[in-house]
Amino acid sequence: MRAVLAAIAREDRTLCAFLDVWPGEALDRLPAASGLPLAGLPFAVKGPTGIRSYAARRLIAAGGVPVGSTSVPGPGTYWQTWGLGAHGRTVNPWRPDRTPGGSSAGSAAAVAAGLVPLATGSDGAGSVRVPAAWCGVFGLKTTNGLLPSPDRSGLASAGVLAASADGAETYLRCVLDGYAPVVPDLPLAAAYSPDLGFADTEPEVAAVVRGAVRRLEAAGVVRLTGGGCDLLDPLDAWTAVRGGRVTPREAEVRAENDRRLGALFARTPLLLTPVTPNRPHGHEGPGERTFSTALTWAFNLGGQPAASVPAGFTADGCPVGLQLVADRGRDAELLGAARAAERVLSAGGDARPPGVGG
Repeated sequence: MRAVLAAIAREDRTLCAFLDVWPGEALDRLPAASGLPLAGLPFAVKGPTGIRSYAARRLIAAGGVPVGSTSVPGPGTYWQTWGLGAHGRTVNPWRPDRTPGGSSAGSAAAVAAGLVPLATGSDGAGSVRVPAAWCGVFGLKTTNGLLPSPDRSGLASAGVLAASADGAETYLRCVLDGYAPVVPDLPLAAAYSPDLGFADTEPEVAAVVRGAVRRLEAAGVVRLTGGGCDLLDPLDAWTAVRGGRVTPREAEVRAENDRRLGALFARTPLLLTPVTPNRPHGHEGPGERTFSTALTWAFNLGGQPAASVPAGFTADGCPVGLQLVADRGRDAELLGAARAAERVLSAGGDARPPGVGG
């Protein structure tokens, strides 16, 4: 624990992943954690209120030790920086000139830098999956409603950012009563879509993800069933639900996408897409009509569990995430598929951003 706290003190003045760090409280919690399932495992919580979240309370009860709260977007930073820590704006550990994504920005950056093995997050439009993809770590959005969430719109779901799918498994074992892991029967039938029928995915991002899917096919993890997944652009529907004023047109878009996803998951258990249509943008922002959430927020509207698995890098050194989506309530099956995919995609890959001591 002292080594973890020393690493945070050393690295975070540059990384800016933390809002607050609790060294005294963390050390004081260690004796009570002895003998519990997590036995003093350090973790971070998202944002200033994260310590009061359901997930944080369950992790502490299992012997986890929170070491600090991580950065989230600051006031007036909607398009500019997606994390504002105690020492400044949060940087991407792989490319400090780029954003880590958000809104679980500091959680992703802290895990990517090796400062903590896991951190809590929440995902209302892609707020776990986008930073997981851009920081090269594992991210999980659980089925909407599976775990308590303070979001009245129903769009946000609890999630976790971890160094691996095993870390997310540890999280679910602690926070979800009755959780049991699933070992998938491989190969898994899967559908693949680079754009969900509407997104303007960057060619290089699509190529990295398609290469990852080919590796999974060659390794016998997935078997593409033919056909992709074409949805209606959910931008207006998501915005309307978030704002609490849904017109009949927006309600029909949501209902039609629900029908299409229902038909998809009736014939195949797994959908594969890029997590984002674009690579990490600079801290000045992506531009007002560029939506990094274009490929994620359909599953906040639909409620499906979704994960981000590191898929590789663009030529300029930006991490790219492969999104795995399963039907509602199939979180254990999704994690089983993610574990299998991760074993193939992580073979021989970089485990830590260059220059990070951790």
